[in-house]
Amino acid sequence: MMTVLDTSCLPPAERTTAWAETTALALVTTRFRFPDPANFGAHIRAMALGPVQVSAISYAQLVCYRSPRLIRESDPELYQIAVITSGRQGIEQARHNTVVSPGEIVLYDSSRPFEASARGPGSCGSLVLQFPRRLMPLPDHVVAPLCGTALGAADGVGHVFRQTLASLAQAESDLTAPDRQRLGTTVVDLAAAVIARRADRTSVLPPESRLATLYQQITAFITRHLHDTGLGPAAVAAAHSISTRYLHRVFQVHGTTVNGFIRRERIARCRRDLADPLLQATPVSAIGARWGYPRASDFTRAFRTATGMTPTEYRGLRNQADGGTPP
Repeated sequence: MMTVLDTSCLPPAERTTAWAETTALALVTTRFRFPDPANFGAHIRAMALGPVQVSAISYAQLVCYRSPRLIRESDPELYQIAVITSGRQGIEQARHNTVVSPGEIVLYDSSRPFEASARGPGSCGSLVLQFPRRLMPLPDHVVAPLCGTALGAADGVGHVFRQTLASLAQAESDLTAPDRQRLGTTVVDLAAAVIARRADRTSVLPPESRLATLYQQITAFITRHLHDTGLGPAAVAAAHSISTRYLHRVFQVHGTTVNGFIRRERIARCRRDLADPLLQATPVSAIGARWGYPRASDFTRAFRTATGMTPTEYRGLRNQADGGTPP
C-alpha cells in the first residue's frame, strides 16, 4: 500500500485541513467537525486494484457528513464497505442510524446523503473497500435497503472478506497490473456475497460471483487447517457441503487443483519457518509435522520435489545467506 497521508509529519494546525483535502481525493468529498482539532491525528494508506481501491485508515474522533449539495457538486457513484478495526463508529444513511464496533461491517453509498462519526475511545480505524457502483453484481433494489446498516460481524464469508482486505493492506507493492485487476474483481465479489447474505438473497448473485466467493471461502478454510493431516478433497468438500466432483471443478476454473493448492501452501509455510532465525532450534521434522507432514520422510520428499533440496539443505542455505553459521 502507498501512504497517502500521515498527519504526524504535519504541524498540528494543518492536520484537519490536510485530512479534509486528502479524503476528498482518496475517498469522497465530505465536511467535518472535529471535537478536539488541536490533537487530531490520522493516517491513510491506499492500494488501487484497477478501478477498485482498498484503504487502511486510522483517525481521531470526528464527525463527517455528505450533504445533498455535495452530492450534486461531485458524485463519483461509489459503494464503500468498511470493516471496523478499532473504536465505536456510527453511520446514518437512508433513514438508518447504526453504531458499529470492531469486527463489524458497514455499507454506505456516495450517492446518498450520510453522516458518520468516529467516537473512540482512543483512535478509530477501518479497512475500506470502495468501487464504482456499476461493478456491483447485485441489483440496486437488493443493495439500497442495506445502505447505512451493519452487515453483521465478520464471520463466515464476512471473515473471508475481512481477511482478504487485511492481507491486501499488508501486500507488497510489486503486484502486476493484471494481478491488481484480478484482486479487485475478487474482493468486489466477496463484498457482494456479504451483502447478499445479509439480504438473504444469495440466489441473485451471478454464477461467476458465487463461484469466486466459494473459491475464496474454500482456500481460506484450507489455510486455516493446513496442520490437519486429514486435510484433503473429501474433508474440504464435506466442510462446505458440496461434492468432491464440484470441488475439483471450482479449483479447475481457477487453474489449479485441491491437492496442488494444499501442497503449495504447506511448503510455503515450511519454507517460512525454516528461514526464521527464531526457529533455528526447532527440529526440521517438527516444522514438517506442524504443517501436515507427520512423517519426516514424507516431508523431505515433498519439500525436495517442490524446491529441489531437502529441508535441512534449505535451512542451511538460508542461514548462510543471513550471515549465520549453517546448522
